[in-house]
Amino acid sequence: MDYNNILFSKEGNIAVLKFNRPKALNAVNADVFFEMNDALNKIISDRTIKVLILTGEGEKAFVAGADISHMVKLSPLQLKEFSRNGQELLFRLEKLPIPVIASVNGFALGGGCEIAMACDFIYASETAKFGQPEITLGVIPGFGGTQRLSRLVGKAMAKELCMTGAMINAQEANNIGLVNKIFPKDKLWEETMKTATLIAGKGKVALRAIKECIERGLDVDLQNGCYMESEAFGLIGTSPDQKEGMNAFLEKRLPNWVKKS
Repeated sequence: MDYNNILFSKEGNIAVLKFNRPKALNAVNADVFFEMNDALNKIISDRTIKVLILTGEGEKAFVAGADISHMVKLSPLQLKEFSRNGQELLFRLEKLPIPVIASVNGFALGGGCEIAMACDFIYASETAKFGQPEITLGVIPGFGGTQRLSRLVGKAMAKELCMTGAMINAQEANNIGLVNKIFPKDKLWEETMKTATLIAGKGKVALRAIKECIERGLDVDLQNGCYMESEAFGLIGTSPDQKEGMNAFLEKRLPNWVKKS
């Protein structure tokens, strides 16, 4: 399908999804969700893709939030449906079997912060801004913000940010553990691609296992999490990547990973 609200492309085995409503600061609405879902379908069906990067078109925003002009017209039941649709989309994004990097080039507020948090980690430009300002509109985060934020930065900090609606800069976001790394604005994309390329050079089976173990392990106690890790460690032995990786090490050469797995 043709996209009007996002740009989707591939650079080798790296996929790029760019929010493309710069006049609206890339605010998300139902149409954006529909197009994102279609792009995720393409990513899942293309087994050559090893990493996904999300970013925003334009100089100002990653995603500045949900489109208020869309939300203000919704009934209570429609608001609930809009929230659930957004949550389901972010669960799909979070559960992709490949690493997902948020490259935050500007405002990541409300829904934008929630989208970034559903990625595996966040790189940000020095000019990026983060926040959950829904309280200033008389509402609350609706795409998982109260839940993912507390898991990333702790209960007390999440409450403060959601209750005040405060907007924080990239350095503050880095200090509280929301952002992994900060770069000058003109270096953000280069550095994001550098990391994406590094990750894409690893075995896809192991990447998927690492992501699943960390994500699922957070929901269980340490002993069960470690048991889950052992199960995955053993299962990887059924993949050609395991033998290739170890043989390459012993033979002092670069591994030739399975291209589709």
